[in-house]
Amino acid sequence: MGLFDFFKKDKESKEQQQALDEGLQKTKTSFFDQLSKAVVGKSTVDEAVLDDLETLLVHADVGIDTTVKVIDRIEKRVARDKYVSTSELDRILREEIADLLDRNSGATGSRAILDRPDNTGQPFVIMVVGVNGVGKTTTIGKLAHRFHSAGKKVVLGAADTFRAAAVDQLIIWGQRVGVPVISHGMNTDPASVAYDAVKKGVEMQADVVIIDTAGRLHNKVNLMNELSKIKRVMQKVIPDAPHEVLLVLDGSTGQNAFLQAKEFTKATEVSALAITKLDGTAKGGVVIGISDQLQVPVRYIGVGEKMTDLQLFDRHTFVNSLFKK
Repeated sequence: MGLFDFFKKDKESKEQQQALDEGLQKTKTSFFDQLSKAVVGKSTVDEAVLDDLETLLVHADVGIDTTVKVIDRIEKRVARDKYVSTSELDRILREEIADLLDRNSGATGSRAILDRPDNTGQPFVIMVVGVNGVGKTTTIGKLAHRFHSAGKKVVLGAADTFRAAAVDQLIIWGQRVGVPVISHGMNTDPASVAYDAVKKGVEMQADVVIIDTAGRLHNKVNLMNELSKIKRVMQKVIPDAPHEVLLVLDGSTGQNAFLQAKEFTKATEVSALAITKLDGTAKGGVVIGISDQLQVPVRYIGVGEKMTDLQLFDRHTFVNSLFKK
């Protein structure tokens, strides 16, 4: 790496850190302001402090089950150490949350594409799922930008053929990023689009193929059948495709995102999560709860509108930003 590349990478890293800090600001302000009020005038972590902390975690959309788990862990530490001051609560809470996220972390899957040698002979296929309105197509565009900027060859497949806006939007993203988009238009067979996109990826020796899919949950059986069909036809070209099923969730919807995640994991084998729109909500705790309860790793988080604001999720960076005063 040359000196110019080093400084460029350092600048990008600082810009991403700033975007993350700003994106989590509403969650931090809401949570820590109330936590400070809950412990004012108290020197030790007692039952009343834990009750207040439990309420705050639930309000931050960490989720009841995960909140109970965190509180139980802190109670055990208080009992073991006999005396825990309220000034230590931030550190203990930070450690427990990082530990929960650690259980579902890992650099496998699509986040490892950046470290993958070019032209391996077979593209890495990502099938993207999620309900309409969560930022699914935008997330695909930002993913394409991330990979393309790193020098990877990318192909997009517009297989959400039930919404004209989805097809058109993906084509616009393809033009904006500078990558080919395979599209058959609206009301065409999604599986056929996916097949042609994967085939194109193989022909041009692409590094990654990203397939958009329809986001309907009103009939889970139809959704399951459709996603299964898309998988089957892609496997005619690449037997182990898709290599990752990425579920996109809108973080601003809080526990509704968790409910959507549960439904999609019933309909298909979700292997990774992208949680968007964290910059517009005080419910950033949903990242912790969803990862813990579903036992599925969070790969990406969206913290802004810019193409670079879809970030690789790093649990240490996330927790440090969340607790930064």
